[in-house]
Amino acid sequence: MTINKEPVSEPVREPIGKLISHLHRQNQKILAKELLPYGIGSGGQHSFLKLVLSHPGITQDQMTSRIKCDKATTTRSVKHLEASGYIERRTDPTDRRSFLLYPTPQALDFAPVFQTLLDDFNRELSMDLTERELDTLIDLLHKVTRNSDRLNGQG
Repeated sequence: MTINKEPVSEPVREPIGKLISHLHRQNQKILAKELLPYGIGSGGQHSFLKLVLSHPGITQDQMTSRIKCDKATTTRSVKHLEASGYIERRTDPTDRRSFLLYPTPQALDFAPVFQTLLDDFNRELSMDLTERELDTLIDLLHKVTRNSDRLNGQG
């Protein structure tokens, strides 16, 4: 009698990148819809506004690097936020070819409302998680991000 030993396959796991990509796309859609009444559109413009609010005087190149997007996306978002009255460009006194980006009074007035919208959204996303699970999730996502940066030659 022979025993048929078929290879035991491991359970199929969804690719991490696919799950993160899906989450990111859904988040962008939801936030764009929530922020549309405030003149902040799609394309992750909220990320650029948040960065200018937290780092007044940042350059477009610095924004591109921090958000990890292409220069064209940064340019489009900055132009839109400037046209919507949220960002002001000032010539960099140390490099006349470069601009420093600052939040306008409108952006500063909007900042608490903006932060509440983002906080509420995060709360909704994590509502089924315990505090410990949420901390673990954030820690794990930081680890995966560092690995991704390293694999992409950025770490």
